[in-house]
Amino acid sequence: MRKVDVFRSLHRRRAQGDPLVLPGPWDAASARVFEEAGFPALATPSAGIAASLGYADGEVPAEEMFAAVARITRAVDVPVSADVEGGYGLAPKELVERLLEAGAVGCNLEDSSGGVLKDPRRHADWLAEVRSAAADELFVNARIDTFARGVTDPARAIERAALYVAAGVDCVYPIFAPAAVLPLLRSGIQGPVNMAARLDGEGPSPAELGGLGATRVTFGPGLQQRSVRALREIADGLR
Repeated sequence: MRKVDVFRSLHRRRAQGDPLVLPGPWDAASARVFEEAGFPALATPSAGIAASLGYADGEVPAEEMFAAVARITRAVDVPVSADVEGGYGLAPKELVERLLEAGAVGCNLEDSSGGVLKDPRRHADWLAEVRSAAADELFVNARIDTFARGVTDPARAIERAALYVAAGVDCVYPIFAPAAVLPLLRSGIQGPVNMAARLDGEGPSPAELGGLGATRVTFGPGLQQRSVRALREIADGLR
């Protein structure tokens, strides 16, 4: 079975409280750690990779991001989905080609740029072009940035989700949506829903997010940031 088919199958028929947990590797070494721990698939975080390459979030040149993703996919046998932010201004066909060349089976695509939400209908049209170019070769996760941009009405996220699902995306990701509104989002969104889990114990666990309706759970740059804190403690102990 192709890796993309394995990845797609992992999203199907998830039991309540048992979401697909996708750790976010920022380099080849971390990817191998997660694979060896038994995770069936991985999802790179753009901010985590940016930090590992010495850039601020959102400032990684496209060439370096795709190269980083390629190093990760070469290091493991499990499927890897790649966060490629807003697509780096690439035409849908070229974006798909670059993702496939890097070995990714999926992608995460944002619907805001420069801190401003994109027009949802135009963005849906663009996502439809990505879907058409990708055919069944990529699993497309459409990030919905309403909550991240101060639009707290869940109805606005649901409206965007409907447009993106109609455009052919495989999953939607209402980033920073409060867990309390997840059941409402779940009831209004067709198909898989991605939610982010925190690692500081302040938010719901992945299982709890699954119980509220999340199909899959990611961590953004949280794992990379936690590893840096651990390394800092080690470094402080060496002085």
